[in-house]
Amino acid sequence: MLNPALSITHEDLTGANDGQPVGIAVVGLGYWGPNLLRVLGDNLDAEVRWICDLDTERLAKYRRRHPSARVTTRIDRVLSDPTVDAVIIATPVHTHYALAAQALEAGKHVFVEKPLAESTELADDLAQLARERGRILMCGHTFLYSPPVRAVKRMIEAGTLGDIFFISSSRVNLGLHQRDVSVIWDLGPHDFSILLYWLSELPTSVRAVGRDSIVKGIADVAFVTMTFASGIVVNVELSWLAPSKLRRTVLVGSESMVIYDDGAPEPVRLFDRGVVYRDPETFGEYHLSYRSGDVISPRIESHEPLGLELADFVKAIQAGDPMEFHTAIARSVVAIVEAADQSLQAGGREVSLADHADISRQLAERRELVAAG
Repeated sequence: MLNPALSITHEDLTGANDGQPVGIAVVGLGYWGPNLLRVLGDNLDAEVRWICDLDTERLAKYRRRHPSARVTTRIDRVLSDPTVDAVIIATPVHTHYALAAQALEAGKHVFVEKPLAESTELADDLAQLARERGRILMCGHTFLYSPPVRAVKRMIEAGTLGDIFFISSSRVNLGLHQRDVSVIWDLGPHDFSILLYWLSELPTSVRAVGRDSIVKGIADVAFVTMTFASGIVVNVELSWLAPSKLRRTVLVGSESMVIYDDGAPEPVRLFDRGVVYRDPETFGEYHLSYRSGDVISPRIESHEPLGLELADFVKAIQAGDPMEFHTAIARSVVAIVEAADQSLQAGGREVSLADHADISRQLAERRELVAAG
């Protein structure tokens, strides 16, 4: 539950930059950091002022590409610079909390790659710290800015699918194996954030089974099942061990069905298909009729999600938008990942999320805060 007394208000943030580019520091130049740098280089409202990494060779490489930015291996130099308005963190998961907390304490806005933190407790602590310091805390759930994902969201909101019965998702590829986290922590946040965005509710319980096929102690395949209070059942397949890359989700509703296939030429396909059941009038009578109508591939805009995401973060700093809803989703993603990991370690035992506030309530609070501001 959000505490309005500790929440960021519009007045806390507005005018922080007085029309000047937002000064940004990028911390971490591993797998994803270079992509963040590339996108920021095209954003006229942002200026990369620092690049930070422990690897001096990487620093030298990206200094040539961004000559106006200063480079360092020390985070304290970044945080002590008053021209840095925001810090973008793209480092290993186990460092997210410490680095984000330091940046917030230093008065910086923070964008941290997924997941937000290593546990629900630490994620909640970061959110609390952001509100106390009057700073924006945003997590890199890039798929929330994917045009196909947003197209499916519009279908759900319009009632095109009717009542959703179940969702099945597969996110598999060959690699990249992570050294410090399981496949649930690595790939799960993508699907979990999409589900929260689509459904606006947390699951009530989570079960997960899997195994550590290659590296002992690091699960590289997992099957996560979630149940929701609305009756929806979701199964998510996650794996670093697959012959080909697949990012595919099927949503089955009472009125129609939809397939979201990220990377496909037609990423969203809507099927006018279903089953109609009639209550039997006499003993032994059993009526099912099958509907098989049109298959529609709606036109989807072509935009790079990462560019939209970082542009939103920069604009939020300039406009004074606290981005509370994004923080709420990030916290809830960590709750689901943590529950799934606990279930996996316990051999598939059901783990309840009943103690966590649901996204719909957090969204309602967010709207109240905006209206009050």
